[in-house]
Amino acid sequence: MNEIKRKTERAALAGLSANSMPVSERSTEVSMDELAALVETAGGEVAGAILQNRQTPEPRSFIGDGKVQELKAFIQANDCDLAVFDNELSPSQMRVLQEDLGVKVLDRSGLILDIFAQRAQTREGQLQVELAQYKYLLPRLIGMWTHLERQEGAMGTRGPGETQLESDRRHIRRKIQKLEEELEAVRKVRSTQRRQREKNAVPVVALVGYTNAGKSSLLNRLTDAGIPANDRLFDTLDTTTRHLRLEDAQEVLLSDTVGFIRKLPTQLVEAFKATLEELKYADVLLHVIDISNPDWQSQADIVDGLIRELGAEDTPCIRVFNKCDRYFGILPHGADVVCVSARTGEGTPELLGKIAEILNQGKHHAMLRVPYQRGDVVDLLQREAAVLNIEYAEDCTVIEAVVKPELWGRVKEFAGELT
Repeated sequence: MNEIKRKTERAALAGLSANSMPVSERSTEVSMDELAALVETAGGEVAGAILQNRQTPEPRSFIGDGKVQELKAFIQANDCDLAVFDNELSPSQMRVLQEDLGVKVLDRSGLILDIFAQRAQTREGQLQVELAQYKYLLPRLIGMWTHLERQEGAMGTRGPGETQLESDRRHIRRKIQKLEEELEAVRKVRSTQRRQREKNAVPVVALVGYTNAGKSSLLNRLTDAGIPANDRLFDTLDTTTRHLRLEDAQEVLLSDTVGFIRKLPTQLVEAFKATLEELKYADVLLHVIDISNPDWQSQADIVDGLIRELGAEDTPCIRVFNKCDRYFGILPHGADVVCVSARTGEGTPELLGKIAEILNQGKHHAMLRVPYQRGDVVDLLQREAAVLNIEYAEDCTVIEAVVKPELWGRVKEFAGELT
């Protein structure tokens, strides 16, 4: 049987830069290039792009009727299947544009949600994406039915249409509630796992960064994780965690997270909080930045903003400038800056040393000789310190451990020199 090949959709891109819009929401050549990459990531083909400048968005058609006609002519001339807007459209604008252009219309948020739906592999990732899609759909569903709501009670509009709208609303709200309950269960499991890690004194180092900055490649380089690391946007959605041994034999958990991007849909940030809140509880963040990208500063600012939004701004953070083998300018430097190449391994020993330095700030690596009658101290160390070795001498338990500053005062009387 011959396999049916899915037709590649051709897309016309459109963006608006209006003086009345916040700078972060305006379309630019950079954001339009990124939109084209998103379309290709979703499996589409870009036919061309139109970037419109106005004082304010046009309430009805967003880009103005003249530009809509120009875009329609382009779509017809280039046999396009859809129009993709770089900005977020209101439900009514999306409906008007679909009617006027005669093709399917997507905005940037809808496109990113589509990519996430394609890429999510784990049950947790699928739940998060599905929740975000329903939250995105709900107001747009209502927008699709506004023509019926306006005529509520008029002849020819009673019954099915109105009833169908309410039915769809209730169905989606039930789905949202169910998904939120399932994700709350996931959050509780994560919380239990986090408490277990804390009990076992296993530090967590979390990779964060703009999409395609090289987080997965760096995870592979440091841990031999063997996860796919392709040169495309949002290649990795599902969190991957691997053990990493530092130079001083200390073991940590290195965790990859979903990449960020400008204008990331708020529904996705909200839905992925069960995953992203791990950043708040990490001991160290590695903010991976693609130094070879001319727009790296803007990308880093976007990630810094999302870190603040997630409440992780006080977590110690190392700025890891990746792809330094492709950069020929003056490399950044500073106390919490490391330049690496995940591809060649350059700079990774310095990165591991910097992680160990931050994790061990204020900690005491000590040999403790605890008399046998002080079993309570042994229990305390096993619960709250990183115990590296235990031996039993004639009159005491000899424990080699890394002790946190808040615990040191309670056990330092038993400390001796490391041999």
